[in-house]
Amino acid sequence: MRKYLALTLVAMAGFVMAEAPKLSGSIDDTTESVAPGFYNPQKDTGNIPTTFPFQPPLVPHSIRGLQVSKNVNHCLGCHAIEPSKTTGATRLPPSHFMDRDGNVHENESPSRYFCLQCHVQQTNVNPIVQNKFESVRQTQGK
Repeated sequence: MRKYLALTLVAMAGFVMAEAPKLSGSIDDTTESVAPGFYNPQKDTGNIPTTFPFQPPLVPHSIRGLQVSKNVNHCLGCHAIEPSKTTGATRLPPSHFMDRDGNVHENESPSRYFCLQCHVQQTNVNPIVQNKFESVRQTQGK
């Protein structure tokens, strides 16, 4: 009886392995190397007003062709301290040089390195879900 049970379990394991998804490809197939979709990016519009307190500033220009990955951050080419003096771009705020413990560093904090996690480009598209959101300025009459 034990032999049949062991044989059955081995056969079932073989079927499971045959149905398992195949892991193939390379690191170049990861989501980081997939180009994002771009839909009617707004032209350089200057600073865009925020709609709620502590909202990260919105990106007022196209980010097509700009790369932000673990190896390169094109945003810093204009927004880092030294380049911002000549480019006129908004300089990184002091908060981007602090780590989670409040320690100030010479370079930008690794937790603030991926700009597009918080700062997003604006596009002219219809919302997927309709809503009646009103900004703080609209509700306060400002």
